[in-house]
Amino acid sequence: MEQVKIAGIGEILWDVLPDSEQLGGAPINFTYHVSALGAEAVAISTIGNDNRGENALKELQKRGVNTSYISVLEQFDTGYVTARVDGKGIATYEFPDDVAWDHLTINPAAQLCAAELQAICFGTLAQRSDSARLTIQNYLGTTSEKTLKVCDLNLRQNFYNRAIIETSLKICTVVKLNDDELAVISSLFLLSGAEHEQIEALRKHFDLELVILTKGSNGSVLIAKDDISRHQGIATEVVDTIGAGDSFTAAVVTGLLRNNTLDEINEKANRLAAYVCGQPGAMPPVPQHYRLP
Repeated sequence: MEQVKIAGIGEILWDVLPDSEQLGGAPINFTYHVSALGAEAVAISTIGNDNRGENALKELQKRGVNTSYISVLEQFDTGYVTARVDGKGIATYEFPDDVAWDHLTINPAAQLCAAELQAICFGTLAQRSDSARLTIQNYLGTTSEKTLKVCDLNLRQNFYNRAIIETSLKICTVVKLNDDELAVISSLFLLSGAEHEQIEALRKHFDLELVILTKGSNGSVLIAKDDISRHQGIATEVVDTIGAGDSFTAAVVTGLLRNNTLDEINEKANRLAAYVCGQPGAMPPVPQHYRLP
């Protein structure tokens, strides 16, 4: 695809599984899949000066993600999370407090890059600390008015509240959420009616260009002002679901920047997410044919 620059900003962490450690964090998974789809991927995050931090840089560089925008702090550990995967491949997480990404720092390269971004993806988890929340919100304010600002809500445990969600929805132009998160949002903002009515009410209330609802094995719904696309999902043998939602978001964003139709985007995003579900880990090698034209 025509070269564009897309960033993910927020947490970088290691998923500590019973038998291995795998690099992750929703914004970082997103940037990997953006790179795999053919765009220039920019990871904006913060790591500690430790083995996990060093290994994170090596892993991302090996996967084609530009790490020039990742800051290193001496006094904090690189983020990690204990991940457990159940018999259906569904992952749950436990997050330690006060790690490097809670003190997100924007280095000079990231500051210079802001105006060049065609899209940037952020979430609520990385905003759990006051410091990181202000850093993310301020950085989004330095991007161009034309920059696609994508909020992947990514609601985890108790690391969110109404204020964080509301501010994020006011800042973004596109929001991605799953069906569990839609239930939370509908309760918070008193959205009623059928599923598509709740999504449309959310889109109107926050003047969003697009709302992306993922529904696991039941597919997805994309709702824009003048268009709607439904997809029934693609059956796959699930190994684990880690990173599938992030790959879906990456496919949608790259598709939007290529001016593909919502139906085209929905189809390719579902196919990529199904592929990722059938592979171990959040960042499996992505075959060439998944790239958007």
